[in-house]
Amino acid sequence: MYLRSLLDVAELNLPTISSDRLAGMAGVNAAKVRKDLSYLGTYGTRGVGYDVEYLLYQISRELGLTQDWPVVIVGVGNLGSALANYGGFTRRGFRVVALFDIDPRKVGTAVDGLRILALDDLEAVVAEAGVSIAVLTTPAGAAQAVADRLVSAGISSILNFAPTVVSVPEHVHLRKVDLSMELQILSFYQQREAGILSASTLGPRSA
Repeated sequence: MYLRSLLDVAELNLPTISSDRLAGMAGVNAAKVRKDLSYLGTYGTRGVGYDVEYLLYQISRELGLTQDWPVVIVGVGNLGSALANYGGFTRRGFRVVALFDIDPRKVGTAVDGLRILALDDLEAVVAEAGVSIAVLTTPAGAAQAVADRLVSAGISSILNFAPTVVSVPEHVHLRKVDLSMELQILSFYQQREAGILSASTLGPRSA
């Protein structure tokens, strides 16, 4: 959250930022900002704030973003294509080097200048480009088999967008992004809020 906020500030060409403003952008309080950043050895300057570029470097270094991370996307449907077209990955240290799909109608076509490859090319690309991170955007039914193949190819980190649970060995880092579940959570809060408002409008019931 701090990194994203600082990137927004850097685009405005602002050289410094106060803990209060960074707290507001990140959704925390200023005391937490100062405590969190103190772990990086950064304390800012009273009355001036934090140097934006230096703080960006420190946080990027801590997150491992000062190096270039090659990434592959497996499953080039609507979501996979959208992710392939997203330019924000490169600005944050992630470079999509290959796209894979099993649909022969898609193999050989291009998305944002990248040619879609057959899944049979996965192992060779991972080895040649030194890829350790993969984004999984396949249908649910194919997700586990593809995840197994990614692991066998040497992938050690997987970002799973497939709407299903995927199992990987302990040494592989797995993060799941379930868009429908997040929407369901929002729906729950909306319904609860509507119920609370409705109850307060009706007032106490008569005995």
